Amino acid sequence: MYPKGNLFIRASHGQLEAILKEPAGEPRGVGLVCHPHPLGGGTMHNKVVFRAAAGLVDAGLITLRFNFRGVGASTGEHHEIEGGVEDVRDALNYLASEYPGMDITLAGFSFGSRTGMVVGMHDNRVNRLISIGTPVDKYQDYEFLNGLTKPILFVHGDRDEFGSIENLQKLVDEVSKTAETELVVFENCGHFFDEHLNELRDTIREWVEREI
Repeated sequence: MYPKGNLFIRASHGQLEAILKEPAGEPRGVGLVCHPHPLGGGTMHNKVVFRAAAGLVDAGLITLRFNFRGVGASTGEHHEIEGGVEDVRDALNYLASEYPGMDITLAGFSFGSRTGMVVGMHDNRVNRLISIGTPVDKYQDYEFLNGLTKPILFVHGDRDEFGSIENLQKLVDEVSKTAETELVVFENCGHFFDEHLNELRDTIREWVEREI
């Protein structure tokens, strides 16, 4: 059984179960990590989400990960992209209210990327974005990132089942016209970053430390 969250966040449908972790030293900002598709077994305890959150904590960020509606002790029922976007906004609102004025990094994995990036792109409280395992083949509408002006890190596996390198590169090239972008590709790596989880953690930590 997965461990319970250590707090609950008020949401439009009731509450979101979440886990908040603080860095050892003086915080340099706050981070938010969004998990993969709930109907595929995605939770805030997903190994990629866990490592991404650890990377943000390593970089000195107070970091929140949460369960989307209908997952774990979060209330409500799954409602695809629309519901996910609402949940990301509620989690972001919590962070902004608890840590007003602090630098915010928003990260998302797979479904969490699709929902998190659309929120983070337009919310002025978010300073930078991290898209992990960007599912450009499953959600073929990532053009919403065109015109982005915030720094963004893409982390991907060269054998990702939900996003080919070719299609992701097209997106990165387009986003690079207006935003500072970095694409890190792991070799012999699928969507869930098996055997590359520690590299993922280090990549996120190093990028955030450079950007803050």
